[in-house]
Amino acid sequence: MNKHIHVYPNKDKLVAATTERMVGSIEQAIQQNGLCNIALSGGNTPGGVFSLLATNPYRDRVDWGRLHLFWGDERMVSPEHQDSNFRLVKETLLDHINMPDENVHRMRGENAPELASEEYAALLDIHFGAGLPCFDLMLLGLGEDGHTASLFPGTDAVEEREKHVVAVFVPKLSAWRVTLTLPVLNAARNVFFLVSGKSKAEMVQCIMSNKQPTKEIPATMVNPQNGDLRWMLDSDAMVLINKNGREVMFPF
Repeated sequence: MNKHIHVYPNKDKLVAATTERMVGSIEQAIQQNGLCNIALSGGNTPGGVFSLLATNPYRDRVDWGRLHLFWGDERMVSPEHQDSNFRLVKETLLDHINMPDENVHRMRGENAPELASEEYAALLDIHFGAGLPCFDLMLLGLGEDGHTASLFPGTDAVEEREKHVVAVFVPKLSAWRVTLTLPVLNAARNVFFLVSGKSKAEMVQCIMSNKQPTKEIPATMVNPQNGDLRWMLDSDAMVLINKNGREVMFPF
């Protein structure tokens, strides 16, 4: 496993750099395997990446027929709901490109949580075959409490080691979610954490100073065994660590 931190002066440069790296990963996977499988995240910063992907030159660089989109987690809402992670991708990306419908594999948040998780686990088995799904790229966000995907501190989902997809009740939100589990996240070939804003700075500082993974901060437990882990941050998210605000890259 290789770990790197990439820090950019502002959110726009973070989005641009992430988009470029994302397209590079897609091109490499297609060249090597004939297709590319990506798990997407919700949130404002990933939304900026999806919007940029839908514009040239990036749109013309991607072979959309060989790209398969999955989701890392989903809220239990309809695909048209404002809180739907699928809706974010549809409005920022899918509505602006020519991608086969059969290449878009959304979590069905309109179904009951357990049913939705079972359906998605079955979908992964069909697409990837038996064994652990191995994504070419996993996009992840970071919550102020250290959660990623819908792996929240104190929930059973953080402890799951057998199932690939689970339904999880999040007490602090009084809501159910469906999420991929840590074994799937850690099987990915490339993992990008996208983090922006000063509201994340304290948690970023905590994670960067953390010596060992801890379930109290689920994001620290994302350590792809045979892949690359890249933290893509803007200077606001790194303000408690990187004071100069210029672009930096270094392993940690």
